[in-house]
Amino acid sequence: MSRSAQWPEDIDLAALRRTGWRPAPFRQFIVKVHARCNLACDYCYVYTMADQSWRSRPKVMSTAVHTRVCERIAEHVRTHGLAGVSVVLHGGEPLLAGTGAVERTAELLRALLPAGTDLSLSVQTNGILLDRPMLSALRRHGYRVGVSLDGDAVGNDRHRRFADGRGSYAQVRAGLDLLTGAEFGDMFAGLLCTVDLANDPVGTYEALLSFAPPVIDLLLPHGNWSSPPPGRPPTDATPYADWLVAVFDRWYDAPRRETGIRLFEEIIHLLFGGPGRSESVGLSPYVTAVVDTDGAVEQVDTLKSAYPGAPATGRNVDTDAFDAALWHPAVVARQLGPAALSDQCGRCDVVRTCGGGCFPHRYRSGSGFRNPSVYCVDLYRLIGHVHRRLSADLRVPAVHSVE
Repeated sequence: MSRSAQWPEDIDLAALRRTGWRPAPFRQFIVKVHARCNLACDYCYVYTMADQSWRSRPKVMSTAVHTRVCERIAEHVRTHGLAGVSVVLHGGEPLLAGTGAVERTAELLRALLPAGTDLSLSVQTNGILLDRPMLSALRRHGYRVGVSLDGDAVGNDRHRRFADGRGSYAQVRAGLDLLTGAEFGDMFAGLLCTVDLANDPVGTYEALLSFAPPVIDLLLPHGNWSSPPPGRPPTDATPYADWLVAVFDRWYDAPRRETGIRLFEEIIHLLFGGPGRSESVGLSPYVTAVVDTDGAVEQVDTLKSAYPGAPATGRNVDTDAFDAALWHPAVVARQLGPAALSDQCGRCDVVRTCGGGCFPHRYRSGSGFRNPSVYCVDLYRLIGHVHRRLSADLRVPAVHSVE
């Protein structure tokens, strides 16, 4: 198998098949039921970055496409004998599709999936449309609800604004207050926060913590070597690690567990030798398929930050089973573990924890994705800091590079 600069485009799929290698089936399906949003966040990878395919796609997923998506998910479950799958309604802003999309997804899947299949339903929303009728519909059909919020009012409203420039914090807080109350609190899946170096790290964490989320996802802004993320200098400085380390120490030093922070917990899990469970760190196989409003089957949608067409697989639920997308070279590359990483990553002593970082963050024009993450030095510092803190308290295995 060639390891040239065009990786993963030059993967010899026939050679892989001859060895008996087979991709792991998809286990999570992100369904884009609505392609537009009621916010205009200035960092959004869907609307403000390289891939602008949203402009030519239907605003709303049609009933016919929606039905076909659910049929294809059920087909994939039967083909691979899966015990369970996760389905996430996404957008744009998925709740713009109304309660009909919420109900149709749940009813179709429960009717089509084999008896006994464990179905996890969730929705990722900006929170603006979380009123009692919507939450009641979500509850009836067994959804959990994740909300995007970037901290306090000042921190959130720096980027997460309406098209007319108004901040969104007040409306999101109203939705969160309803979601986290006694009536709907057990549906709360957690908060998703994009790291902003302009925001105080501990202040941001504590603002999020005030909503008592079961888990917080801290996301690095999407960028790559050709379009660097904001504040990521072309030096060995580690501004993002410094921000995350401050939050880690506040979280780790708390006298009791206040919430989960997925990035930190994943790093800890990996340092103790556990299998990867995240696409942000570790070497776990990529097992997520995204379906857009026109039925196009895509890779992770954050690839829209790299270049036009980056997430495309050329497959559509109208004509193709999900198995066809499993053999797309980029999907295969993300299931090959260390073999898909750059030589620099292969020599690194934290590679089994870092895993090369988030796939879209590795892109460089002219050399594709076979590069370290644009956040390489930040990830190295963060992982080293977590390892040192754990080692001071516990017996933590030493990290090793791949063979």
